Amino acid sequence: MQRLFDRFKYNGLFVKIFIIMVVSILSVSVITTWTTINTSERVFLQTFSITNSKVVEQIKSNMDAFNYAIVLASNNMMSSGSIRGFLTEGDGDSLSRARIYYNIGQQIKRIHSGLDAYDVNVLVTGVNGRSFATTDRSVWPITDNALGDHPITVRTLAEPRKLHYQYDDASTSGNKDIAPTIVASRALLDRTENRVYGAVYFPIREREFKRFYETFTSRGNDVAVMNGEGMILSSNRSEWIGQPSPELLRVAKNVEESTLPYVEEEFMEKSQVILSTYMPSLDLYIVNVIDKEIAIGQLTDTDAILLTVMLIVAAAVIIVFIISRRLTKSLTRLVKQIATISKYEFDHEVTVGGSYETRQLAQAFNAMLGELQDYVKRLLETQKGQRNAELEALQQQINPHFLYNTLASVKFMVQQGSKEKAAETINALISLLQNSIGNVSATISLSQELVNLRNYVFINHVRYGDRIKMSYFVSPDCMGCHVPKLIIQPFIENAFFHGFNRKNEGNIYFMAAKEGDSLVCEVADNGDGFDMRDADESGLPARRTSNRQLFAGIGVRNVHDRIKLLYGEPYGITIDSAPGEGTKVKIRLPLLE
Repeated sequence: MQRLFDRFKYNGLFVKIFIIMVVSILSVSVITTWTTINTSERVFLQTFSITNSKVVEQIKSNMDAFNYAIVLASNNMMSSGSIRGFLTEGDGDSLSRARIYYNIGQQIKRIHSGLDAYDVNVLVTGVNGRSFATTDRSVWPITDNALGDHPITVRTLAEPRKLHYQYDDASTSGNKDIAPTIVASRALLDRTENRVYGAVYFPIREREFKRFYETFTSRGNDVAVMNGEGMILSSNRSEWIGQPSPELLRVAKNVEESTLPYVEEEFMEKSQVILSTYMPSLDLYIVNVIDKEIAIGQLTDTDAILLTVMLIVAAAVIIVFIISRRLTKSLTRLVKQIATISKYEFDHEVTVGGSYETRQLAQAFNAMLGELQDYVKRLLETQKGQRNAELEALQQQINPHFLYNTLASVKFMVQQGSKEKAAETINALISLLQNSIGNVSATISLSQELVNLRNYVFINHVRYGDRIKMSYFVSPDCMGCHVPKLIIQPFIENAFFHGFNRKNEGNIYFMAAKEGDSLVCEVADNGDGFDMRDADESGLPARRTSNRQLFAGIGVRNVHDRIKLLYGEPYGITIDSAPGEGTKVKIRLPLLE
């Protein structure tokens, strides 16, 4: 795994160039393919819509011819006085009735001859209860009693001046013998008296009606004939027949109202191309529903296109790989030599070879190494001196207020007669001063640092009382570990003087334990805390100007900087605090036995 990572690292330029070229090839291929297919789809849909518009018009023409024959037959019946008399006069003797039925039959058959091109029956009923059919009524097997209350009759009589096309089947009539049938009906109206004296029905079975358009349908290319109420009267899709479809009616009306030859809609959970035409004389919509996915699939072989594009992309990627590898091989070799040179080993020169550009880079790199050898020697000496100067500067900041206040407290205790306590305070102060003066880079054991901390806490309790308690939890195996002088005391001081401004009392805890190859010391309190949003990018509190200087002049930030200077980046200080919840300071140091 490491070897694979190294190969990737040394060939980074090649990998980047290769990835960019591959992404560019893929992007161009995808965009070109998508644009081509999308353009083909649009052209196909436009062409297809023109063709299917003509198909819809042809279907409309066929239905217009049928409707014309129906209208002509119904007008002939309405203008026939014999038929009007047959449907309005009362019964005579049996001989006259037979003669009337014969004459009416002959007359209706002559009228029906205009419908011979269609397998349609003719049925007339009158207000006197008489009825006559041109056949045995097998096309629409409904009784006279049922016909009187049938919804088709009710609607026909409600709108007597209109020719109606309605759907009927077993579920509508309650007669299991009735197959899906389309019935054209019209009231027989005496225009002189504006009186309805009967009705004429032209039933045609749906499978016969389907012949008007079924030769124009195919898989994914469906036709539906729908009335103005959204009822599908006929379709090549048997599951649509006799079903109300307000959604399809809405789409059909949108097509009629728009100037576009077709619309694309989500219908039946599929993307469909829908064409429609309205026949106002029949109050029917002829709707052509085209499954877009199937139609486009017949135009373009998507799998073949994708396979071709993939082969082209694969060939292009192989060519790009070979060319990119040749261009970057010498540069990769140079990078590998440079990367394998150890840190600060400026005497290891790289091999000069490869292309002209790579040779120039190698020569420039070797020249730079020679100059760096001299520069680094001088820089190391300068940094060493600067580092010592910075550490000495940190040590020189001694707070006179602390000494003054402590000595003033001792003077007060002497005046009050507390000589022993004054002596203890002086001894604690002497011990603190002894440890703060001297070589700043020296280290002391953690046990000695604890003595200093206890002396400092003792002096603060003498000066301010013991409202703030101090507790120590140190792992025994840490007592011998060495820490820099004055590295912990500043955080105890911060807790005393800044952690309990709002709270009257509290606790400060010092903890120390080993963690891996580090010594971790923590100073925690349950005081006021502060908002970490005020911290800077290093996680330390923002600098504030204050007339209270920290003891020995070494503040929180100075301690952090001091640790970084002594031990490097892995070590230092982290602070965690929240208003009202106290503050926790973690000091990470190397294990120094």
